[in-house]
Amino acid sequence: MNFLYVAAGGAIGAAGRYVISMIPIKTEFPWLTLIINIMGAVLIGFIVGAADDSGRLSSNAVLFLKTGLCGGFTTFSTFSLEAFSLFEKKAYLFGGIYIFLSVVCCIAGVFLGKKLSGVLR
Repeated sequence: MNFLYVAAGGAIGAAGRYVISMIPIKTEFPWLTLIINIMGAVLIGFIVGAADDSGRLSSNAVLFLKTGLCGGFTTFSTFSLEAFSLFEKKAYLFGGIYIFLSVVCCIAGVFLGKKLSGVLR
């Protein structure tokens, strides 16, 4: 049964990522992937914070939201490919900025999500 929670969340997360990726932005910089990863970091931080020993989220809800939804929504593999492609194109400055912003903003996003989840306590 756990598989179904993860699969359903993953399908919704992947569909959400696809919808956002369809926003027509004409740029060399992968803004949409960066935004998706930051949003996913905030969401997973919120989920972890909300589930933290409080019993507010069932283990099934955590599987659905954290493993399924966030796993299907965030795009770290795409991030890695896009960073590599920027370096491959010799766009070293963009590649470095992209990696830096992705890591720093997503870690900050997890912190923010955990803090936001505390509002519900």
